[in-house]
Parts: sequence; structure tokens; C-alpha cells
Amino acid sequence: MFTGLVAGMGEILRLAPASGETRLTLRPLFPAPAWVRGESLCLNGVCLSLEAFDAASFTVYASAETLAVTTLKTLVRGSRVNLEQALTLNGRLGGHLVSGHVDTVARVEAIDPAGGSLRLRVSFPPLFSPQVIPKGSVALDGVSLTVNRCGRDFLEVNVIPETLRTTTLGAWKPGQAVNMETDLIGKYVARALASWREAAPGKDALPGGGLSLDFLRENGY
Repeated sequence: MFTGLVAGMGEILRLAPASGETRLTLRPLFPAPAWVRGESLCLNGVCLSLEAFDAASFTVYASAETLAVTTLKTLVRGSRVNLEQALTLNGRLGGHLVSGHVDTVARVEAIDPAGGSLRLRVSFPPLFSPQVIPKGSVALDGVSLTVNRCGRDFLEVNVIPETLRTTTLGAWKPGQAVNMETDLIGKYVARALASWREAAPGKDALPGGGLSLDFLRENGY
């Protein structure tokens, strides 16, 4: 589990593809923490396991499934990525709950200045629109951001100067593909409500039908 508060960037030193999978060796571009072999790292929003490390670099492994559903397959030597270690249970949750399990690949449509910040418009498959709400949270390439506006197949966020300085977002261009993870809690709530509706057809359990007194009583309210 992660927070979407990126510790800093890393640079790809080597890629070792084999049988549709890849091992990536990176060097952190910030004071490296005390790595632990086997720990989870969030790399551009993707949860990966640390296989090996030394004083200057570390290696992670990406499976064929991970490469198929994320942008990691587009990385080359010299690419920069966002890095975050896993959240500890006694740590601060400064961003939002991020699992590192990417939902879809989104695309940067527009980048416009907004004071000292940048306003980014990102498109994504309409299937995921119920999981994106105004003032809700989204992780783009592992960065926790607040949704300012959204529609059936797009969202807009503001990226502040500090985020532009410490993450890869400052180098994004229109047309760029990015990893997108929608709000974790929202997904569980949506799934639970859908299950209730399937189990009790005709009950008013979801927006569109409204809530009924019978539904609230049956579910402990």
C-alpha cells in the first residue's frame, strides 16, 4: 500500500527482457532510503518487488501481465520514473490510499498554465468514469492528485510547482500515456453496492433508484 506522495525520481540504467518479462535496474535521483530485499516499491504507479540492491542502484522485476496492462513496457534506458516505498502502519497518510494496481492506461490530452501550477487534462476509457468524481482522488503515474473536473472519459487536475519539481509530471507532453489508478475505497463501495443490487433485484440500493427505508433497515442502518 502506498500514499501517492512520491519520494523522488529514479533513472533506468538497464533493462533485461526475457520471455516477455523484464528486470529493471535503476538508480535513485534522491538520497536512497534503507532498502529491504523483497519490499514493495511503487514505480510510476506500479507495485513491484525489490529483488536486489547495492549502494548505487536496485533491481525490480516486471511480469508479462504487468507489462501488458501498464506503461512500463515503454521505458528505455535513461527514462525517469516516480518512486515511493510502501506505507508503514505507523506512518502518515499524506496523499490517499494507493494500491499500486493500475486500473487503466490514460492519455494526456492538454497541459495549460494555471498560475504557478499546470492544469492537466487526461482522457481514459469511459468504463472507469463511475470511479472518478470531482474533488476525489486519482493516482497518475503514482502521484496522488485531486480531481478538479471530470466527465465520461476525462478528468482535470492541477499540479503544483513542488510536484512538478520532484516527479516526472513536469516533463509530460500531450499524447503521453500514463498509468491511472482510481480511488481504492470508491472501487470497493461500488462493488459492494453492485453486489447488493444483484442479490436483491428491485431494491433501491444504488443512485438512480434512490435509497429506500427497507434497504437501509436490511443493511443495518
